[in-house]
Amino acid sequence: MTLFADALADLFADPELALDATWAAGGVGAPIPVRVIRRCPDRIVNFGGSRALLPTTLIDVRAAEIANPSEGDLATIGGVAFQILAEPTLDSAGLVWTCEAAKL
Repeated sequence: MTLFADALADLFADPELALDATWAAGGVGAPIPVRVIRRCPDRIVNFGGSRALLPTTLIDVRAAEIANPSEGDLATIGGVAFQILAEPTLDSAGLVWTCEAAKL
């Protein structure tokens, strides 16, 4: 592993930052245990002449744990299920997937 990958592994192991979760491919596959970082940034979206503040949920998962996440996958965090809404994006180092999700 590279130094950066080692540091990233430490972040995902940190109990204050990352969470235990399960991941089910397609929402129906056998769930596997993973560590995730859940982020909830608000987005400002323009609609014509007005603006709306929309809450979002982003789930980061290491590529070492989930090689090919996709739209429709299901992440369960603390008993709460989140469906992946769009194709996840991989960071430039190829280590972390960012997945936009919605609570079911």
